[in-house]
Amino acid sequence: MRKTSNGIAALRARPRADVLIIGGGINGIATFRDLALQGVDVALVERADFVSGASASSSHMIHGGIRYLENGEFRLVHEAVTERNGLLKIAAHYVRPLRTTIPIFSTFSGVLSAPLRFLRHGSGKPRERGALLIKVGLVIYDSFSRGGGRVPRHAFHGRKRSLEQFPDLNPDVKYTATYWDASLHDPERLALDLLRDGRAVGGDNARAANYAEVVGSRGNALLIRDVESAEEFEFAASVVVNASGPWTDLTNDALGDPTHYMGGTKGSHIVLDNPDLLAATQGRELFFEHSDGRIVLIYPLKGRVLVGTTDLPHEMTEPILCTEEEVDYFFDLIGHVFPEISVDREQIAYRFAGVRPLPGHGDVAPGFVSRDYRIEAERLNGPSSPTVLSLVGGKWTTFRASAAQVAERVLETLGRVRQRSTKGLPIGGAVGYPTTERARHRWVEANLPSLSPARAAQLLDRYGTFAKDLVAHMAQEGEDAPLETLPSYSTNELRALARNEDVVHLDDVLMRRTSIAFIGGATPEAAREVAEAIAPVMEWDEGAVTAEVDRALSKVHAADAGWSRDSLTQR
Repeated sequence: MRKTSNGIAALRARPRADVLIIGGGINGIATFRDLALQGVDVALVERADFVSGASASSSHMIHGGIRYLENGEFRLVHEAVTERNGLLKIAAHYVRPLRTTIPIFSTFSGVLSAPLRFLRHGSGKPRERGALLIKVGLVIYDSFSRGGGRVPRHAFHGRKRSLEQFPDLNPDVKYTATYWDASLHDPERLALDLLRDGRAVGGDNARAANYAEVVGSRGNALLIRDVESAEEFEFAASVVVNASGPWTDLTNDALGDPTHYMGGTKGSHIVLDNPDLLAATQGRELFFEHSDGRIVLIYPLKGRVLVGTTDLPHEMTEPILCTEEEVDYFFDLIGHVFPEISVDREQIAYRFAGVRPLPGHGDVAPGFVSRDYRIEAERLNGPSSPTVLSLVGGKWTTFRASAAQVAERVLETLGRVRQRSTKGLPIGGAVGYPTTERARHRWVEANLPSLSPARAAQLLDRYGTFAKDLVAHMAQEGEDAPLETLPSYSTNELRALARNEDVVHLDDVLMRRTSIAFIGGATPEAAREVAEAIAPVMEWDEGAVTAEVDRALSKVHAADAGWSRDSLTQR
């Protein structure tokens, strides 16, 4: 058992707020920030660590959703492209232009089936999309970027030029189409920036606690459990926002208000340490459809290659695992595009799986379920009880827009008006972030003069302009030194994160405050060194360090259906 966190202590000290948000994923945290900016007394609880659920399992992209056009979701695509362009400005430290290439193996395929899917709202079986259909989609897609567009328009190339650009590409390719979307290098850190922003502007009226679970209701109050101590307390709010993603129905059921809104699908990814595959991508994301019509990706990121994703029905009471069958599927899709590049399981640095917070979809094929979102309102226990607003759907790309809509509904319910828009408002470490090499050099000289240029650039890439504050926190931790197992991280960097970013467990650091797990760096040796580095801050003795290492390794590999400690040690 740990001592009560500052977040939970703040909730217990004043067990009421105008608004309680359930769910600390990207949509809940973005709504928290938006409401704090409006001067609303807002609290947020997350049953595990912040950004540890569905939001932790993204494809690391901010994209307009070109494939949603054939579903007729023009509103969503327009909004997503607009939000993508906006995030390139207001989250420039983590969101950057991403050159994306589509390998195309036919000319006319899909021309007839796509309109039928449009008319049938996504029902029917997927069919291969040929060059003509993709060309039409890209023309429409480009049109949404007019007026404030931040990325170049698309380009088409034939087989000869395509193979010149990608020598390892399947020689059966007929065309490639290249367009631009955006990458999201560090999703969890972007969400933590939003959380920090909300707390900074709201002060005592913007409280958030991780490892705090809503387990029921008692009268007009909600019952919150401190997950670590198992202690429970009541908390009152006028409005409850259910932002628990694919767990929305389970949350409402716990509140005594059963709903049947959700129908999420599981998506898995693997991260490969394969230099040949990394080189073959030429620094671009390959975004294409596999032989089954499923849209998939091969994406170079952080010196590794991210491969995904599946789209399978999932029951939320079951474990969320990346199965060996899914790994076979990923290897097969790599072979479809790069047939001469060999991949094997020894090269898997990390694998993860999550469930998309999609609405119920009946017989619509998973890949064609709407990615749009809506807000449902209910009364918890009668006329005098809190209003419960459930966010159904939502995705990383549109988090700002969906949070703004939820905030509007909350303000309307409270009888208040918006004071400030989040549109165009920089997020966290994007404030003053330098976007050119010259500007970066000036910023580093002015703000991190005590560090070597290489170390300063590294911290600026990881934290944006928040690096200045982090270095100040690091200076308070005593003598600093690089880790032996992970020399790009230092002891004081990790201690500053542990002290100032709501860290409760070792896996919080390995999986969400850093990219250590993502790149395959969470070995038993590295996990122990990180645990020992932050132990003085966390007040862990030797027994606690060992327990945290065991827990962290299990969490890091929780999505791996074939994982065991023995297999990790052997690898």
